[in-house]
Amino acid sequence: MKVSFSHAWRALKNRNFRLFFIGQGVSVIGAWMTRMATGWLVYRLTGSALLLGIVGFASQIVPFLLQPLAGVWVERMDRRKLLIWTQVGAAIQSFMLAALTLSHIVTIWEVIALSALQGLINAFDAPGRHSFFIQMIEDRNDLGNAIALNSTMVNGARLLGPALAGVTIGLVGEGGCFLIDGISYVAVVASLLMMKIKPVEIARTTDNLFRQMREGWDYVRSFSPIRTILLLFSIISLMGYPYMVLLPIFAGQIFHGGPHTLGWLTAASGLGALISALSLAFRKSVVGLTRMIQMSSATLGLALILFGFARQFALSLLLMCFAGFGMMQSASASNTVMQTLVPEDKRARVISYYAMAYFGSAPIGSLLAGALAQKIGASHTIIITGTFCLLGSVWFSLQMPNIRMVMRPIYREMGLLPK
Repeated sequence: MKVSFSHAWRALKNRNFRLFFIGQGVSVIGAWMTRMATGWLVYRLTGSALLLGIVGFASQIVPFLLQPLAGVWVERMDRRKLLIWTQVGAAIQSFMLAALTLSHIVTIWEVIALSALQGLINAFDAPGRHSFFIQMIEDRNDLGNAIALNSTMVNGARLLGPALAGVTIGLVGEGGCFLIDGISYVAVVASLLMMKIKPVEIARTTDNLFRQMREGWDYVRSFSPIRTILLLFSIISLMGYPYMVLLPIFAGQIFHGGPHTLGWLTAASGLGALISALSLAFRKSVVGLTRMIQMSSATLGLALILFGFARQFALSLLLMCFAGFGMMQSASASNTVMQTLVPEDKRARVISYYAMAYFGSAPIGSLLAGALAQKIGASHTIIITGTFCLLGSVWFSLQMPNIRMVMRPIYREMGLLPK
C-alpha cells in the first residue's frame, strides 16, 4: 500500500513541478472563489438564466477564436515568461472586479467585459500552461502522473474554494472573493520565478503563422485518435459543462437557498472531480484511458439526467458528485492520452485545439443552456444536455476499435505495451 501511495505522488519529486503544484494550488482556490462569486453576483443583479449564460459565453468565446493562433505563438515563446505575464494579467482583472463590486457600482455589463478580458488571458495561458508540463518534469514517464496530480490540485481547490466563497459572500459580499483571488496570484508568480528551468531551444521557423496553424490542423484532422477524442470532448464541453452555469438557478429557485446552497452544490461536484483526479494519479500507465473516457462520458450524462429529475437536496448532492467525476475523468483522461501521443514539435498547437474544444464548445453551450432554461426551465435543460452526453459516449464506443488499432503500435514503440 505504501508503494502504491508513493507511486501516486511520484511527479512531486521534480522540484519545479512541486513549486508549481504549491503555487498553483493557492491560486486555483482563489479562481474557484471568483467563479462561484461571479455566478452569484450575476444572479443577484439580474435573476436571469440567460444572462448567466451570456457571462459564461463572454469568458470563453474570446479564447475559442484565438486558440489556433495562440498555440502557434506559444511554440515561439519562453513558456515560463509567458505564464508569469498571464498570471499578472489575471490578477489585475480580479482586482478590477473587486474594486467595482466592493464600491457597489458594478453592473452586469462590467462583469461581461471583465469576463471577456479573462478569456483573452486564458487564450494564451491554457496552451502555455499545459505545454509547460514537459519542461517541469525530468522523467517523461511522470508526465501522466503530473497531469493527474494537477487535476487533483485543481479539484481539491474546487472543493475548498466554493465553501470559502459561500462564507466570504455572507460576510463581505462577492467583492471579497475577487480580492482574495487577486492576491492569490502572488503564489503562482512566485513559484514560477523560483523554478530552475533548463533552457529550451525555441523553434525558429520562416513559416508564417497561418502555415503553422494549417500544419497543426492537418495533424489533428488526419490522426484518428486525436480527432475522435477531441470530437467527444467538444460534445461534452458543449452539453456537459453548462450545468455549472445553471447551478445558481437550482440553488435559488428549486432548492430555495442562497450562496451557501450554491456552495454545497459546487463543492459536491468538486468532490467528485477530486475523486476522479486521485483515481488517475494512482494509475501506472496511460494504457486503458480510452475506456475511461468512454465510461466517464456516460457517467456524466446519466448523472445530469437524474439531477434534472431530482428534488431532494441530498440526492442532488450525490448526483453532483457523479457529474463532477464524469466531467473531470473525461477531460483529464483525454488530455493525458493526447499529450502522450503528440510529438513535441506539435504539442502546443494540439493542446490549443484541446483548449479550443473547451473554450469554444463551453461558451456556446452556456449561451444555449441559459436561453433554453429561460424558456423551458433549468431542470428540463439539464435533462436534454445530459442525454447528448450519453449519446456522445455511445458514438465514442463505436469508434474505439479503430482508434485502438492506430494507438497500439505507438504504445508498443514507447514501451507501454509488449512488442
